[in-house]
Amino acid sequence: MTELSDPPAWVADAVFYQIFPDRFAASPRAEKAGPFEPWDSPPTTHGFKGGDILGIVDHLDYLADLGVNALYLTPVFSSASNHRYHTYDYYQVDPLLGGDDALRELLDASHARGMRVVLDGVFNHSGRGFWPFHHIVETGASSPYIDWFYVDKVALAAGKELQPYPSPDERSDPRRLGYRAWWDLPALPKLNTNNPHMREHLMRAAEHWLRFGIDGWRLDVAEEIDAGFWREFRRRVRAINPDAYIVAEIWREKPEWVAGDTFDALMNYPLTEALLSFTAADTLDMEVVSRQHEYRDFVRPIDGPEFARRLAHIVTMYRPDTIVAQLNLLGSHDTPRYVTVAGGDKEAYRLAMLAINTLPGAPCIYYGDEVGMQGRHDPDNRGAFPWDESRWDHELLDFVRFTTSLRAESDFLRHGQFTTLAAEGQAVAYARHTGEADDSGAIVILNAGKTAARLEFAGEFETLSPVGLPGWTPPRTERSEGRVAVEIGARSGGFIRFTEPS
Repeated sequence: MTELSDPPAWVADAVFYQIFPDRFAASPRAEKAGPFEPWDSPPTTHGFKGGDILGIVDHLDYLADLGVNALYLTPVFSSASNHRYHTYDYYQVDPLLGGDDALRELLDASHARGMRVVLDGVFNHSGRGFWPFHHIVETGASSPYIDWFYVDKVALAAGKELQPYPSPDERSDPRRLGYRAWWDLPALPKLNTNNPHMREHLMRAAEHWLRFGIDGWRLDVAEEIDAGFWREFRRRVRAINPDAYIVAEIWREKPEWVAGDTFDALMNYPLTEALLSFTAADTLDMEVVSRQHEYRDFVRPIDGPEFARRLAHIVTMYRPDTIVAQLNLLGSHDTPRYVTVAGGDKEAYRLAMLAINTLPGAPCIYYGDEVGMQGRHDPDNRGAFPWDESRWDHELLDFVRFTTSLRAESDFLRHGQFTTLAAEGQAVAYARHTGEADDSGAIVILNAGKTAARLEFAGEFETLSPVGLPGWTPPRTERSEGRVAVEIGARSGGFIRFTEPS
């Protein structure tokens, strides 16, 4: 019988910050291998900026001040790509990032602050520089690693070599590579995770870094590996660290993957898409949307009632322990930046930031979004963080800090019940609360419309105390005979603390 387990409790209290290590910060303490692209030049597909893990350590004060208490790093293991999804050694931190010693320093410094660190695991495919794959390239059918991948054994036995660097003609027909590759990309040979030796190599790598001190794994393209692999992965991860977070990159609603035997949670892209559709309904850049194939069928202008319907489903589509562990992101290295998709509308981002800090699940900030970074599709969405503060949107940064502090100081925002109160036009109101007499909660109002909105709903409250959010006028409230009316300005949000009658 498969043993089931709940997500770790700490995730519900987490505010994550996603870092692309090559682009976040470069430390003068890290040894540099050679010249890099200028930090402030436009990012390129293959270029390196020279960011490193010690650069993250050097800026932990900034992250703590932002309200962050958990880091999610895109891959850090040895690789010949700036994003490092082309792993060639699962047991070594890339020397360009500072090596194992830099990760040791980051873990120690983060844990001393109460911050968790989650790493990205890419176990579906490797880089073509992965040493067992290189062994096959060099020795062909004689290699003992031949079953670690999906290779054409008949062709190899006949003397046809693998083609990891194919000519244009060979690239046009994936069968001519001599092996299976992820999305038919020659640089990404597909791993045979059903082979016991390959499987054990990956499991031991996951265990190694947990023993080293990491706090969990984000798992790349997790649906492309069978559930049996992930059940064993979960058992072995939890045997080392019962509090390790296991979150998968799965874009659509898939309850079978969060039933307690594989993943704790998923990257909550359905929420991202709903927020974009609502907060940026009047400003969406549909050309950007159409080029993001995951968004194409799911991001479109919607009104308040439709957003409320989607939201009610998103916060109930899994069991409650899973919902509070979902990774609620507004974008990632795989998507254009939120403000860019929103047509440059920073008010849409502010509304979305208020939402993810007041909804069930762990909010996740993509590095630089908080200071106004923009970017279209890869590589434009992976620019270097602008450490020149004159280039920051300080009002936006102050807003992000304020919303994360609201979450930190309000237990009901992290653990309370969710109730939709009203939705009309381009506005929505919902409550987070404990449901207990004499206890507190909050009403959250989001108005994505171009005009002020008035929402009415039933409710009995002992007190109602609007909180001023940076840059927005606090909402006005009226009460009469068991009903509440809330007025909120155009393109703004509101937060009203309440206590329930005894």
